[in-house]
Amino acid sequence: MSDPYRTLGVSKDAPHAEIKRAFRKLARQYHPDRNPDDSAAEERFKAVQSAWEKVETPEKRRQYDEEQQMKQVFGGMGGTPSGMGGMGIDDLFRQFVGGAARPQPSPFAGQSRTAPPQTAKGADISAPLDIDIERALEGGKVQFTHNRLVRCSECKARGCVHCTNLGVRRKKTRLTLNVPKGAKHGQQLKLPKMGNEHPTGDPGDLTVTLRIDAEEGRRWEGEHLIQEVAVSYSTLMLGGEVLVSTPVGKTVSVKVAPATRIGDRKRLPKMGFARADLDIEFTLDEPESLTPSQRDALEALRDAGM
Repeated sequence: MSDPYRTLGVSKDAPHAEIKRAFRKLARQYHPDRNPDDSAAEERFKAVQSAWEKVETPEKRRQYDEEQQMKQVFGGMGGTPSGMGGMGIDDLFRQFVGGAARPQPSPFAGQSRTAPPQTAKGADISAPLDIDIERALEGGKVQFTHNRLVRCSECKARGCVHCTNLGVRRKKTRLTLNVPKGAKHGQQLKLPKMGNEHPTGDPGDLTVTLRIDAEEGRRWEGEHLIQEVAVSYSTLMLGGEVLVSTPVGKTVSVKVAPATRIGDRKRLPKMGFARADLDIEFTLDEPESLTPSQRDALEALRDAGM
């Protein structure tokens, strides 16, 4: 199965709004109406559509990510749930819930004393939370839901048909998170005891990773913000200046060196999110249509061998 993130050209930690913009851009680029009788473009369009269907809603994206995590766990067990490499149901349960406690070796081996058993604990959970730039800058409370395992109320965690005899059931939990002022993309916030519950022990913890929507024309690379700047071909080749609207609300004039290539970057100090540095990445400005004078100029360039 193809990776939808790779197909759409986004990182796995990209905010949902960024993934949606990437899909729309690729769908327009490879749409059959724009590429008639082009089988390669048609296949690419279908691949983009298929990738989008896997992550088109936060719920579908969460389900896809969870399935990939489970496959990684099963891969370490021997490849499939039916071939767990000798692992029993108790071991499998520990992978996802945190497991029952096992006695630890005593430092007084051979003596009458034994080490006390380790307290059982449910598994920790990691969950993403998408927020906009304004919320990240100002901070404040954000409500969200996440899936976790909770003690089965039908059997009081003893095990029954409703919880597949595990003592816990999957449930959606609604929480309120206090986003700190000036939060960063990728910042992690820990909520103690809001992870998976254990039938007899303590709950695990929940770690929320913030994903900040960089808005149209921008994306994150780790904690660094990249902004695309469209430049005409003549400016790329001959040099010049271009106006850039920065995330801090300023419009600045940026010099473009002669023979600049698509993908070249330039750093603008303290012009990024929360006064961090901003990297601009030059792209080619592709107009939807040409004026008669532009067409004449391009034909002259073609005749000149360019």
